[in-house]
Amino acid sequence: MRTPLHPVYPAVDELERRARALVAAAPRVLRLRPAGESRAGRPLWLLSAGHGDRQILTVAGAHANEPVGGTSVLRLATLFAHRPEMLERLGCTWHFLLCLDPDGARLAHGWTPEEPHPSLEECHRAFYRPAFARQPESLPAPDEPRAPLPESRALVRLLDELRPVAQFTLHGIEVGAAFMMATREVPGAADAFRRTAARLRIPLDRHPCDGPDWRLDAPGVLLLPDDRGGGERDPSGFVAESTWLYPRRYGTLTVLVETPAWCVPAMSDARPAGAPEREIARVGDVLLGHTRELVEALGDRTAADVPDDLMPLHDAARELVEVAPSIVRTWAAEEPSPHQGHFATLGISARRIPLRAAAMMRRALARTRPDTAAVLADLVREWCQELQKSYDLRWMPVSAQTGLHVRTMLDTARLVCAAGG
Repeated sequence: MRTPLHPVYPAVDELERRARALVAAAPRVLRLRPAGESRAGRPLWLLSAGHGDRQILTVAGAHANEPVGGTSVLRLATLFAHRPEMLERLGCTWHFLLCLDPDGARLAHGWTPEEPHPSLEECHRAFYRPAFARQPESLPAPDEPRAPLPESRALVRLLDELRPVAQFTLHGIEVGAAFMMATREVPGAADAFRRTAARLRIPLDRHPCDGPDWRLDAPGVLLLPDDRGGGERDPSGFVAESTWLYPRRYGTLTVLVETPAWCVPAMSDARPAGAPEREIARVGDVLLGHTRELVEALGDRTAADVPDDLMPLHDAARELVEVAPSIVRTWAAEEPSPHQGHFATLGISARRIPLRAAAMMRRALARTRPDTAAVLADLVREWCQELQKSYDLRWMPVSAQTGLHVRTMLDTARLVCAAGG
């Protein structure tokens, strides 16, 4: 049975519809306006709550494969509609960008989990995560010839307009554990995040492999070093400017909150690892081995086999195949973590990367090369089963996923506003 918290991931049109219904029910508290347009001309809807002097911005849907952020936004906006005094106590106006990448979200939509036992394989039938340069939170590096995406320009304009005391960006990994990234330390925020995760029984990623240049505050929190410049480096080696870091010029705190759909308790394991160098080599072999298997399955298939409307799937899959060796080199170059949980994190990543590539390439070739698509579907099934057998995957109810987002935002906002942010 579905609860009033909407334990499904709404499509872009449904997000807008629910936002309009909230505004109609609480017009003195909420309002809705477009903040820009996507590459395909779709509106980027901004839902605003309250009338305080401080500004807070929440960004949802930055990655097409992470729809939980939109559900979290609706949950918090609904809370404000019923309890506007919460905003008055904070002295803030809270803005919600419903979906930063509506074009990508449309290409990724098609899977709605049926709780309590959703299927990991079914999740990957509709999987899409754009190539790095098509992700709106990534701005071009200073020496990069590409222009910013329209969605990126819209978010930057919004940050320039609002100059928020805090920017929250909501993310959701399909398989993993929870973590938080913050562009500066806020006393009490990390502990509040950990307490919320514990109450919701969501394991923490003890040592996330995201943000390789960020400072670890174990477990589950990454902090931006004080001397850090403006660029953001992915473990693949991709470097870009970031909308996370852009508003530091205004003193804005940016907090990223990652919550898993299927959680992996082993990623919290603080026991010492027996042979870290050997574990690094093992997970690297898994990633490269699965990638080779995918390349062999594709054979001589080229972009000419892919319909134009599905080329984003092909390009994103090819990019994951191409960066696999650099990811392995990044893992090998880092100082090995002494904890078993970190190698569970790397082991999940080593399996997730080729799984994503196979899932997207299957979709890209389904119309034109059904024989190859069938082989890729078998790989997706096999690798999903491997993940489930290798790790104790546990589905997190959508109410818990959104609960981590909402509670972390409220706790952090209270701390920032109390400190005079």
